[in-house]
Amino acid sequence: MPWSNQGGGPWGTGGQKGPWGSGPQSSGPTPPDLEELLRRSQDKLKNVLPGGNLGGRGFALIVLGAIVLWGVSGFFRVEADEIGVVLRFGKAVREVQPGLNYHLPYPIETVVTPKALQARKIDIGMRIVEDQRRGPTVRDVPEESLMLTGDENIVDVDFSVLWRIKPAGVGAYLFNIQNAEGTVKAVGESVMREVIGRSDSEKITTVGRSGIETAVQELMQRVLDSYQAGVQIIQVQLQKVDPPAQVLDALRDVQAARIDQERAVNEAQTYANRVVPEARGKAARILQDAEAYRLQAVQEATGQTSRYLKIFEEYRKAPEVTRRRIYLETMERVLGGTDKIILDPGSGPSTGVVPFLPLNELTRRPAPGDSR
Repeated sequence: MPWSNQGGGPWGTGGQKGPWGSGPQSSGPTPPDLEELLRRSQDKLKNVLPGGNLGGRGFALIVLGAIVLWGVSGFFRVEADEIGVVLRFGKAVREVQPGLNYHLPYPIETVVTPKALQARKIDIGMRIVEDQRRGPTVRDVPEESLMLTGDENIVDVDFSVLWRIKPAGVGAYLFNIQNAEGTVKAVGESVMREVIGRSDSEKITTVGRSGIETAVQELMQRVLDSYQAGVQIIQVQLQKVDPPAQVLDALRDVQAARIDQERAVNEAQTYANRVVPEARGKAARILQDAEAYRLQAVQEATGQTSRYLKIFEEYRKAPEVTRRRIYLETMERVLGGTDKIILDPGSGPSTGVVPFLPLNELTRRPAPGDSR
């Protein structure tokens, strides 16, 4: 450095000017001379080394010290929420747990320490915006949240996905996917649309939320495992499941009509519960009366048949007596409750009885108050 002793660089000192008409403007202290620093370092090294010069032994000590420093550089520390992956010439060879570990020095082995034990969260359909005055606010993202249900209705679904790296799949996470967060987000949105597309809007907005969360979590895990992404889905949380604001009034009318329908169905069921048992009781009573009549008719027919057979047996023994008896019993049964006038014709044409017609008037009793 021929200009190191001139104090002002190659263009001289003091008021000398440079080739563009002005010298260097120095407003601070002059920087240390590089040649002087090298000379001082050599002097110190000569004092340390035996014999005052490097020589073969000094060079060996320097090489040995460099080897020791190179070997010590292989120590590394893995934090509590991390898992280390040791790469040998760029290929993953093993995983190490949190704590102090060692790998062969660079460039033989290197280490990557992703935060594999840390849970991460992705919001789909919404974004949390930090506002200094109002605090965190939620901004809706309709291109992600609007979905079509199985009964051809539109719902606005906001949900969050909690995920982390699989403890046994850190290598797959590092080398099989390029953008882990984008992959999880794309898979979550796609799976949610599939599950919503198989469900009814009423079930989604009322009692089916937990079932949808479970179905989405399981299907997301299967898809990511097929990708060998090394990602574990911890939980899927539905934040909001509402119809779009444009159809909210119409949906309320539909819900009110559905409530009226359910009330009418309940009233009809109540009436049926009251009327059906009464009808069944009447039907049972009619059946019992019919059964009793059947038994009575059968018994009467059986008794009459038995009586006829007995009469027939007697008739076979004494036909004339039996015939006369039957005739008399029949006449008694027919004429027993009627008024009768018996005329005995006697033996001659004149009986001494003046015929009077109608004869039934003879036995007619006068009504009370009759003047005749």
